[in-house]
Formats: sequence, structure tokens, C-alpha cells
Amino acid sequence: MSLKKLWTALRGATNEGIEAVADSQAIRILDQEMREAKKELQSCDESLTRIMAKRKLAEGKVSALKADIETYTNHAIAASETDEALAIECADRVSELESTLDVEQGILDSFLSSEKSLKANISKAKTNVRRMEQQIEQVKATESVQQAQVAVSTRHMGANSKVKTALSSLDRIKEKQKQRSAELDVAEELAAEESGSSLDSKLKAAGIKSGASKSGSDKLAQLLASKKG
Repeated sequence: MSLKKLWTALRGATNEGIEAVADSQAIRILDQEMREAKKELQSCDESLTRIMAKRKLAEGKVSALKADIETYTNHAIAASETDEALAIECADRVSELESTLDVEQGILDSFLSSEKSLKANISKAKTNVRRMEQQIEQVKATESVQQAQVAVSTRHMGANSKVKTALSSLDRIKEKQKQRSAELDVAEELAAEESGSSLDSKLKAAGIKSGASKSGSDKLAQLLASKKG
């Protein structure tokens, strides 16, 4: 392999290693960001609670001012029939209350606007956080499954390789056993030929009894012939 190809291979392996580290860091960074986002949302919920409480107090003030305005308006109308000075005093009071009401109504409207905007933003942020959490969990689950699949595949390939090696060894053992059995058969044949048992076996197979003893009549004839001679 040339130095250029070797450098390219090493650089590719290095890049893969860097990417793997970066990917693992990315998940940890996202987890940390999710924790921080949840803390921020918790702070937002607390702020919303305070704004809603102030809005409720402002609503109480506005309602009370409206009630007072209605009351002193009725007093001014009633006093105008009997005591003009008192009627004017009640009218002044209504004017003051209306001015105060304008201020408090402005404050209430501000609280209502802030509350509405904050609720919408918090709801949107919570939806985004939930969506991001789901994506992170999906990525983690997919990564775990793929790692398990790689491990199983690696073990399977290793197991297949070991099985193939074992089968090859078994075939070699069988061949050796066949060879040894054939060698033993040949050795027995050679030993039989040396002892003459091989020829006896052949005669026996042909129906000929090698070295069989003669019958009594044959032996008698042989003895008589030898005596006459």
C-alpha cells in the first residue's frame, strides 16, 4: 500500500473516531440542554403564577372601583334633588374613581396581555421540549438496537467461522480414521499371507480341505501296499 493510500485510510479511521465521539457528546449535550430547558420552564411557570396572582388582584381592584363608581353615581343623582353641594362632592368622587379606574384597568390589561403571551410561549416551549425528548429517546433506542444487532451479527459471524473450522477439523479426522483403518486391513492381510493362513482361507473358500486326514480304507490300502513291497 502506498503512503498516500495509507494516509487516506488512517485519516478516514480518525474521522470516524472523531465523529463517533462527537455523536456521543451531542446526545449528552442535548440531555443537558433538556435539563436546563426544563428548569427554565419551571421558572416560567413560577413567573406565570405570579402574574396570574397580580392579574387577579388587579381584577379585584377594577371590580371594586366600578362598584364604587356606580355607588357614588347613584349618590350624586339622589343628592342633586335635595343638596346640590353634596351632589357635586359625590360627582367629584366619581371623577376621581374613574381616573383611578383608568389606571388600574391599564394595569389589568397589561397583566392579561402578559399572561396570554406567556401562556402561549410556555405551551409552545413545552411542546418543543417534549418533541425533542421523544427524538432523543428514539435516537438512543435506535442506537442501542443497532449496537445489539452489530454485536449479534459479529458473534454470528464468529460462530459461523468457528463452526466451519470445527467441521473442517472433523472431516480431517474422518479421513485420517479411514486411512488408518485401511492401513490396519492391509497389515492384517500381510500377516495372514506370511503365516499361510491366507492360502488355507482360499482353499476353504474353494471347498478344498488342505491337509485333511485320509479315510481308514485309504490308510489300510496304503499299509498293505507297503508290506507287499
